[in-house]
Amino acid sequence: MLEKTIKTIRRARSKISGTKTRPRLAVFRSLKGVSCQLIDDEKGATLAYVKGKNPEEVGKELAKKAAELKIKEAVFDRRAYKYHGKIKTLCEAARAGGLKI
Repeated sequence: MLEKTIKTIRRARSKISGTKTRPRLAVFRSLKGVSCQLIDDEKGATLAYVKGKNPEEVGKELAKKAAELKIKEAVFDRRAYKYHGKIKTLCEAARAGGLKI
């Protein structure tokens, strides 16, 4: 099962890349909460990072940080997670905060 998940993540990452103007929005989901970061893959640098228990608050906070950095759009990297539940809530909250995904 783990090997299949790793293959899925690698396959998705080979097609997704972020830049300074359009960074990659990487999401990690745990049992207790959610964390996400905006990553510039050209430099290998994290531009913004947010974590918390409520995915809606995390999405809104990330949208605020992106606005401060003058970032208007991002590439969504959901890894091997389904677009459902916490992941969907976080993404919709970031969109509502003004980030184009």
